[in-house]
Amino acid sequence: MPRFVPDPEVLRLGEALAALRRERGLSQAEAGARLNMTSQGWGLYESGRRPGLFRPDVQRRLTSALDASPDALALLVSGKAEPPETSDPTGVQGRGRTFEGRPAGLKRIKVRNENLSPWAEPGVQLEYEPDLWPRQGQGCVIEMTDGSTRVRLFERASDQEMHVRGAGGLDKAETIDRRLVVRTSAIVARLER
Repeated sequence: MPRFVPDPEVLRLGEALAALRRERGLSQAEAGARLNMTSQGWGLYESGRRPGLFRPDVQRRLTSALDASPDALALLVSGKAEPPETSDPTGVQGRGRTFEGRPAGLKRIKVRNENLSPWAEPGVQLEYEPDLWPRQGQGCVIEMTDGSTRVRLFERASDQEMHVRGAGGLDKAETIDRRLVVRTSAIVARLER
């Protein structure tokens, strides 16, 4: 049986999650208990072996257990912020870290209809990284040659077409000709009202 090798991007997210947890002086068991999850379950996220870590709702849930935000996770992944080094050998104390704003290059778009409910309700701000390709089940922003912008959930793509959901509801599938797409960007965070 072949050995499971986590995707490098998922691994970076897991490492950033572990850094946030350690920064707060929590064990995997303590962090997991805050979500009614076992230490093993939490550890699977940190090791990149549990799917879904790219989903903004999963990131929000996990980081909230650490009294942090998906933005803090994104900063660690981007390398723009490092977890504080601890001065206390127990790892409980640490120097502070200032938030310098969102990582450069991220853009925001506001959800204006109920096409993506319950994934994203009207009024929610979505933060996306231009030209970062989305993963299956992840939100994406698609800029079209006609100047329109579509916010969808990515399913899959080939050289000729993209398959997405959210054109009139999450249960509605849509196929988009790739020749009509200028840019596809992954949604990296949802900012609730």
